[in-house]
Order: sequence, then C-alpha cells, then structure tokens
Amino acid sequence: MRVTQRGRRALIATAMAAVVGGGGVAVGAAAFGPAAAEPSPAPAAAPAPAGTPASASYAAVIREVLPSVVLIRTASGLGSGVVLDTKGNIVTNAHVAGDATSFEVQVAGQAAPRPARLVGSYPPDDLAVIRAGDPSGLRPARFGDSSRAQAGDVVLAIGNPLGLSGSVTEGIISATGRAVTEPAAPGSPAATLPDAIQTSAPINPGNSGGALVNTSGEVIGIPTLAAASPLSGAQAQGIGFAIPSNLARDIARQLITSGEVTNSHRAAIGAQVATVTGADGAPAGTGVVAVTPGGPAGQAGIRAGDVIRSFGATPTPESESLTQALASARPGQSVTLTIARGDQTLTTEVRLGELPGS
Repeated sequence: MRVTQRGRRALIATAMAAVVGGGGVAVGAAAFGPAAAEPSPAPAAAPAPAGTPASASYAAVIREVLPSVVLIRTASGLGSGVVLDTKGNIVTNAHVAGDATSFEVQVAGQAAPRPARLVGSYPPDDLAVIRAGDPSGLRPARFGDSSRAQAGDVVLAIGNPLGLSGSVTEGIISATGRAVTEPAAPGSPAATLPDAIQTSAPINPGNSGGALVNTSGEVIGIPTLAAASPLSGAQAQGIGFAIPSNLARDIARQLITSGEVTNSHRAAIGAQVATVTGADGAPAGTGVVAVTPGGPAGQAGIRAGDVIRSFGATPTPESESLTQALASARPGQSVTLTIARGDQTLTTEVRLGELPGS
C-alpha cells in the first residue's frame, strides 16, 4: 500500500462501476514513519529450502532479497519496488506510481536516493515499471514460479511499511487463485485482480510493490492489498493479497519492451456495467450501461439496459461479482449469461474477448 500524507485507510470495495474486465487500483495508507537502519552483517548462510518449518531462521533469505527491494518516493507518498534487471528496471504497483512520472528510489542502508522515471503502467493488474537513472549497485531479485505456490507454504513480505525501510513480516500462503477487488482512490480507478495469492504475512501501508518471497529467497508475489472489514473499515488481521510473480514479470516485460501492454491475458465482455439497485436500495443485478460495438456482448445480442443476473453458474447481484467472475475466466471461453430484459428472462452464450492493453 502506498503511504499518503493524508493518512487514507484501505477498504475493499463492495460495489463498482467500470468497464468489465478491467480498471485501475488504489489502496489507502497511514502516516510517514522513520526509515529503519540496515540489518547488521551476519555470517553468510545458504537459503533454507522451500517449506522450511516456521521455527527456522530466515536471516539468510532476508540478506539475499533485501538489496533487491527498494523504497519508492513520489510527491504524494511512498511504497516499495523490486529490482528486475541490471538496467535499473523496477516493478511496483500502479497505485504506488499513481500519476507520477518521476520518482526517488532508495536501497535499504543507503542514505542517498537516486532518481527514476516511469517506464509504463497497467492499472488493470495494478502493475507498473520504473527505471532508476543510475542502476549501479541495484541487485536484481530472483523470481520464482508462482504457479507452484500452494497453501501452507511459508512466505516473507519484504518492503517499507510506514516508511520503515527493509522491514520483514512472516506468514504462510493462505490460498491461491483469489479474485480480489481493490477500491478506487485519487489517480487510481478500481480494479479486480485475478489469481491473487492470499497470505497471512502482515501487509501494511508501504508494503505495496515489495516482495513476497518463499524460503528459497525467490520472489513469488508482489504484495498489494490488505483486506479491510466492509462494516468497520478496519484492517483485517492476517488477510493480505499479492500479485503472482508470473503475471508481474509478464506485464513488466511488455511494459519494458514497448511501454504498453499488448497482451493482457484477461477476459472481457465488451460492455460497461454498473450495479443496479432495487426499490429497497439493495443490489439487484449488474446493469449494462453501454455495449462496445462489435464486441462479445454486442455480438451476443446484449443491449444497454439489460441486467445480467448470472455469469455461468455464478450469480451477479452487483457489478463486482461479474468483474471477479471475468477475472477468473479466459479470453476465448464461452459462457452462458442469464439476462433480465424488462419482464423477460433470457439466456445467451457469449464468447469472451480479451481486455485491451494499455
């Protein structure tokens, strides 16, 4: 989460209006905090194998990964980033980059920051790449195969929570394959992230864009969001989410190569939707606001004013439900939609398209 000067808190959105299959991102934050000193040097040791019991020491893993995790400052806040290569490319969250095009990057234990610029941003997946002007001394991280992550694996979240440089928290992978909706904030529209990794490792303001690593020292995710209670807004303890490393690397490479995303790998129906509320004020379905000419919805006969009741076997009482269902689908997949049109209930098959790139 990016730390902002206004001290905004994070909430998981319970409803959204967006172009289905995409959107931007943002999470709230807390106040600035002092940077912690770099950990004292310790004798070198080999990283522990993946799945090491929680009682083991992770000092060797932290020593390996910490130089690859940087603090990122913008004019409005701060967050974390992970070094991708020797050219100074750094992957972070789109909500950390925000509307900024220039940044300061600081490595744990180094007093002087270095300037960086925006390479590209892709808000639908909450990912961005920035590039340090001086890449000397930046150590690329080792990225692991996030498809091999499984519930019960021990993980560490490394970042700069509350501005405390190089902080580490520990937990396990609680679940994989989550579709998680992030709320909107200034400069960042709402988004639904596909295939997120859920972790019990505490994710605090400033951790966003950092590294979720296994006990072999491999980055398997980019911490992005901490869950919040939909009733009180208070942060839910032990429920955080990270973007899988396979997705992060793929999107980052596209941004580095062309400055934009040319293959999103994400499904879309080609319609703008919003939650429809009933007379009692409760959500009553996902209303179609507009249909993209020639898109999947238009080809299936869906019209503006239709209300989507279900996506396959998944009910869609609000737009977030449809967006999350799309996040779990794939382009080219055929899905049966149940639609209310006036007093009629219709079913139609839609062949999903691909969410346009940036």
